[in-house]
Amino acid sequence: MTEALKTHRVILVDQRGTGRSHPVEAATMARFANGRDSADYLLRFRADSIVRDCEHIRTSLYDGVRWETLGQSYGGFLTMTYLSQAPEGLAACYVAGGLPSLRPSADEVYRRTYPRVAAKTARYYARFPGDVAQVGRIADLLGAEDVHLPDGDRLSVRRLQTLGLDFGMGPGFENVHWLVDEASPEDGRLSDHFLSAVGVATSFDGNPLFATLQESIYGHGAGATDWAAERIRREFPEFAPERRPLMFTGEMMFPWMFEEIRSLQPFRDAAEALARCDAYSPLYDLDRLASNEVPVSAVVYFDDMYVDAGLSLDTARHVGNLRPWVTNEYEHDGIRDSARVFQRLRTLVSDDGGPLSTGSTGSGPT
Repeated sequence: MTEALKTHRVILVDQRGTGRSHPVEAATMARFANGRDSADYLLRFRADSIVRDCEHIRTSLYDGVRWETLGQSYGGFLTMTYLSQAPEGLAACYVAGGLPSLRPSADEVYRRTYPRVAAKTARYYARFPGDVAQVGRIADLLGAEDVHLPDGDRLSVRRLQTLGLDFGMGPGFENVHWLVDEASPEDGRLSDHFLSAVGVATSFDGNPLFATLQESIYGHGAGATDWAAERIRREFPEFAPERRPLMFTGEMMFPWMFEEIRSLQPFRDAAEALARCDAYSPLYDLDRLASNEVPVSAVVYFDDMYVDAGLSLDTARHVGNLRPWVTNEYEHDGIRDSARVFQRLRTLVSDDGGPLSTGSTGSGPT
């Protein structure tokens, strides 16, 4: 952000349903009579709606001047939808670790994700070999006894596994190591500090929409996602809770989470209805993206745990005027760790002639 502020006025957008943009909470779900109605409501919080919000802001508050976008992770998914729906609003786009497949398939995404998470888990244990036994002791204790978190939720082995969500970030291994190091399972119980920290790390109190809509970001046209992460997990038996060394999971959302995690329970019916939804609004216009004229630079993190580099590079080949930069120097949060990432993205656009003119497009909200 410090680097961006040297050259740009930065506008931070709280995407609909999050932050200060009327967050979707348990009380929101209580307004609906059934899961189908709540799912229909939540389908209005996908990328196409967020792009329309951005266009409304641009045209009503900024006189229709073209702007540049910086999209981290899901922000890159939004960028591809923006280029599909309203490229006339964009002067240049910078994407960090977020080029999605233009032919979304939740099954394909998770079939590629499990091996990457397994590789991250192996790296974690290689870095902290003592944690193989420590994590095993914690899991064995959870399998033998009912252990409850401070908010009353039961801590199951499969919930413990979700700590691996952090493995794709720069400090992820250290965060999990210091947590399990203080668990004290050898005493026949788990420390209060450990239980408190695990409760915070594995709940979705601050953003239940993330868990509820996670698979729906791969919904595009006909076809249900049908709890893809849960179904594809069966192809990877090494992730079973009883296996040792215990494997961690990553950015996967499972139906049991909406039963076991207090903050997600009000979203259970909506999540079930979303998983069965067989008709999604299209997010990407392949012809428009192929003929794109807006300068785009994108860093693809070769070892990214969350966004498959192979799918990202395939997208890069099918989007006009897009310059990819592939690196294994950073994890998924590289743009937060080093000013060099944004500098390089900006240079890639500059070397190709720079952003388009920022003059008013004269268009109204889309």
